[in-house]
Amino acid sequence: MCRFLFMWLTWVFLLKSCCRSVAFGSTSWCPHGYVQQRNREFLQRTDRFWEFEEQSNSWVEVKLPFDLVSCVDDNCTKVGSINETKKKEEEEEEEEGEEKEEEEEEQRLEGREFGGEEERGSLEKKDDYGGGVEENLDVVLPLRKRVSLTKMSETSIWVTGQSGAIYERFWNGLQWVIAPHDLPISTGHAVSVFIVNQTILALSEPGNLFQMQLSENSQPIWVDFMPTGNDSMSRNTEQGSAIHIKSAVVSHDGVRRVYFCTKNGSLLELSEIEPPSRWVHHGRPPGADVATIADAANIRPEVVFTISSTGDLYEYDRSSKPSWKKHVRKEIFSQDASLMPSVGSTFQGQSELHSLSLFLLSKSGDLVERRLHQRKWKWIVHGSPKDHHLTSVTPVFQDPLNEKVLSLFFTSSVGSVFEYQIPKHPGTTPGNQIEGTWVSHKHPLDAKVARGIAGLQFQVGRIMFVLDDGRLAELHLSGFGGENLGPAQVNLRRKASVKHVWSVIDAPESEGWNAEYCTEERGPSNCITGIRDETNDVGTSRSITRKRKGSQEQKSYLSLGASESSHAKSLEEYSYPDNWINSNFHMRVMQGGRSFFLVTDSGITFEYLYAENVWLWLRHEHSTAMKGALGNYNGSLFLVDVYGSLFIRGRNGNDLTWTNCTSMRKGRQVIAGPPWDGIPGRAIKATTEDALFFVSKNGKLLQFTVALRKFKWKDCRNPPNTKVASIVDKEVFRENIVFVIGSDGRLYQYNKVTELWHEHYQSQHLILSRLPGTAMRSSAVSLKGSLFMVSEDGGLVEYHWNSVDGWNWIEHGTPSRSVTLLGSPGPCFEGNQLFLIGSDGKVYLRYLDQTTWKWKNCGFPFLEKMAAEKNKKVGQNNDDEMCVDEDYAASMEEDEYINNHNKNCNAKVASTRPISFSEGSVVFELMDGRLAEMLRIEETQWVWSRIIGTPTSLCLANYWTSVAS
Repeated sequence: MCRFLFMWLTWVFLLKSCCRSVAFGSTSWCPHGYVQQRNREFLQRTDRFWEFEEQSNSWVEVKLPFDLVSCVDDNCTKVGSINETKKKEEEEEEEEGEEKEEEEEEQRLEGREFGGEEERGSLEKKDDYGGGVEENLDVVLPLRKRVSLTKMSETSIWVTGQSGAIYERFWNGLQWVIAPHDLPISTGHAVSVFIVNQTILALSEPGNLFQMQLSENSQPIWVDFMPTGNDSMSRNTEQGSAIHIKSAVVSHDGVRRVYFCTKNGSLLELSEIEPPSRWVHHGRPPGADVATIADAANIRPEVVFTISSTGDLYEYDRSSKPSWKKHVRKEIFSQDASLMPSVGSTFQGQSELHSLSLFLLSKSGDLVERRLHQRKWKWIVHGSPKDHHLTSVTPVFQDPLNEKVLSLFFTSSVGSVFEYQIPKHPGTTPGNQIEGTWVSHKHPLDAKVARGIAGLQFQVGRIMFVLDDGRLAELHLSGFGGENLGPAQVNLRRKASVKHVWSVIDAPESEGWNAEYCTEERGPSNCITGIRDETNDVGTSRSITRKRKGSQEQKSYLSLGASESSHAKSLEEYSYPDNWINSNFHMRVMQGGRSFFLVTDSGITFEYLYAENVWLWLRHEHSTAMKGALGNYNGSLFLVDVYGSLFIRGRNGNDLTWTNCTSMRKGRQVIAGPPWDGIPGRAIKATTEDALFFVSKNGKLLQFTVALRKFKWKDCRNPPNTKVASIVDKEVFRENIVFVIGSDGRLYQYNKVTELWHEHYQSQHLILSRLPGTAMRSSAVSLKGSLFMVSEDGGLVEYHWNSVDGWNWIEHGTPSRSVTLLGSPGPCFEGNQLFLIGSDGKVYLRYLDQTTWKWKNCGFPFLEKMAAEKNKKVGQNNDDEMCVDEDYAASMEEDEYINNHNKNCNAKVASTRPISFSEGSVVFELMDGRLAEMLRIEETQWVWSRIIGTPTSLCLANYWTSVAS
């Protein structure tokens, strides 16, 4: 069977030997590549091999590893084998070279992730468009997909974000508001929006077109708006073939047509939108394709300029013969003469009277002009700013503030904005080679402008750009723009000393940011007309215990350069205590009020289950001991064993199975996970991009996609200069955002959409403990809420956000001077109640009474101690009461004497992180290994309800146990 494969390999070996033996003689007969290489060895560079099967007289691919056998007279001997080199290389990269590669990748991405302006050394880069090498101190930003800006009017700007969401930034007469207009989930992500004569079209990522219409209830809905099979379409397309659109450009020649670039490289025109719509298929240039539309009927009516994938400029004019013409490039281009597939900008009479100019970008990042004058076309290269690579051109109106200069705005590959000023009508300059002036507007503080995304001038002197981190930024004349100024008439008399400044504009939660959507309620945030609130919200201000001075004056989101000097701790790893996993991930809720899991100190996994009116313990056996339960998703539990391997405990049909996630491709060993799986009582919205986040043993944030059971690992790395110690919150407080605490005790966030890290402003004197935190958000509609953490000195710390004040640090301190807080904070309820465990073994409740935060001592579930502590007061709260349930007290009277004299019983509460078992239930672990449950009987009234015996506690043994199967 293997004779032919073996003979082929033997021939290659002999051929090498022969070539090696004649290396110093004649080499005319040796194949090229084997000549004069004395030490060359055979290298296996593929995993695909075929064997000639005599029975079928055909070649059959073999599965590796494959043994090479030599057979002579039916005497077969193994002479070698072919192994899976790809798998071997991947394992070696992951096990041996992974750390080095990741460190190099982190250094390469440092500037991209934090957008700092610190000098990072000279770096040679090659653009994705195939351009030349440039040298700069910054790092090339990634290309952002799905991002676009579209102007409906001066009061309405439509945006598609990196997440694929559509939202409108609208001036309601009082303030700018955000209104969502997302496509249905089944249609895919949105990539762009087009507005033609008040008709709104949206393009999805799969290439389908949708039109916004009003439903019977006067609500906007998206309906399918794909090309119809009229005569022109049927003549130029195959029967039954679907047309998928790649991009589009709207003409501004008065007719307002839409020209589309299809994914198969053709030009498509929509000349009439109102039913019946009229589609015209214009095909493609001979021997080329349409990669993008550079201009749509702006230079001449019904003339379209396109750029092919090879970078050639074509002109389509239906009235001429032939319809397609190629604009040949001249030798004046330096480096790569091909054009970048991007939209250009057109002007009339810019440098010469009666001239037309089309400004484009080359793949080498230079500004190129195609000028038509006296019926003659010519190329003019304007170059680019020194050491910068231009990636998009922003069409602008002619600025009345400066009548002698024409301005073009560009984004660069490193996130800066440049303005190119060209003198108008230069006169009789030889050759009309007018050199303009490059003006750098840099970028907003601690943020970079998105690469390759054109800006949008929505008013004279005001240009909108998309930032690389998903937010928006407005470049405007000083005093004539910004978040708080609506469409305003610019005073043309104030032309002296006018300069451009940046204003950063927040994006909605779909992009991981903090802009709240408008409402239908009467008030300043109304989606149609804003009405000033005259009540001034008296009495609704938030009482702050103690706020650090100067926090309002600081920027909330910092770049690497802004934070390096304040904490110079390098990438040293946080040293976890031995019982860290078990203390923070000892219990996990599976089904609210009916089932939760407990991982014992010895590594045994138990489930506390309510079945057939009986509470019982089920034992989930596994070959290795477990350390903790790190997450719960869709009925499956995620646990980590003593070796750091991540396992899924879930059902496969009718059977309970274990799935090793660490053994999957790119799997990692983990040490921590998210503290909570959601807010108690609030339904979790399932999406096709659902993922869990974990902390690896080497301090990196890991993303594990779990949606539709299409498991996939992704390394999100860590913030520069620090490792990830724990996860504070995963998308509970803010969608698409994971908050973490670094090994340096500072707060960071990872944006799942943009894949960027940000550091939050934090006083140098405030050091956070490396314990998980808790998110508190009272409403899914409002973004107002808080992150609660514990400081290194054992005090409660709150990081609060609201739409008025933004982010603020608040220190709540401790219940009393003699008590510090142990373990992680939480759980929280109703957005105003938070449980904590004190160093005295008691449970404390921090709750919001109207506008004032108060402490309540809930003690621990032991009657004698409760009675002794019942009349003690905490702080200045003279009305504090102990959390005692009369029914619970009566049920425990019989066991009180036994508990008092049982040395194995200790009813004080352990520092193990508790769990919210339901909307009104909390389960704590006691120091003797038992569990105790608290129930809510009123809004802020909690009582001890029962003590639960566990299989590992020696204090009580009245429990039922079984083995899960």
